Amino acid sequence: MIEQLKNIDISLFLFLNGLHNHFFDVLMYWTSGKYTWIPFYLLLLLLVYKKFKTQTWFILIAVTVLIFLSDQLSVHLFKETFQRYRPCHNLNIQEQVHVVGKCGGSFGFISSHASNTFALAMFLSLLFWRNAKKMFYVLFIWAALVGYSRIYNGVHYPADVSVGALFGILLGIMIYWIYNFSMRKFILQKNILKNE
Repeated sequence: MIEQLKNIDISLFLFLNGLHNHFFDVLMYWTSGKYTWIPFYLLLLLLVYKKFKTQTWFILIAVTVLIFLSDQLSVHLFKETFQRYRPCHNLNIQEQVHVVGKCGGSFGFISSHASNTFALAMFLSLLFWRNAKKMFYVLFIWAALVGYSRIYNGVHYPADVSVGALFGILLGIMIYWIYNFSMRKFILQKNILKNE
């Protein structure tokens, strides 16, 4: 059963990775880039500040913890445990893999890019849910695009991305719940002290 799922995953990868051309090579290279999304992150920060003002610092702390956990757990809990070679390091299919940019470390399950982007997308979607439901679509389309770029670039299988996305979503929900609970407690405490 597991072997069958692996074979389906490899077949799907080879199909998606095989749909390449020069334009998308450039586009997907930049989509996966670390610094490409800095203007997008700054825009998100501006929107957070505009909506939450003084709470922005608490939100930044929550996001920092979220990305740290997502990034580190995707490596130490998953990659080092499962040790599944990236497609570009898999000797059985290496010749068929279209690689854009660098292949990266040996192991790819789960995708840290997918985990990090979906974690952030989930956290911010919950944060803005009451006022900007459209942000949910924007953030999840962005996260899905980054996830797809990892398959296109030849560095992750679809399962690496989908499980990474699921892990990121669960982590985003958990950190939002902790943040929300902490803020309610903090505001309640502040009001009690104010009224004394």
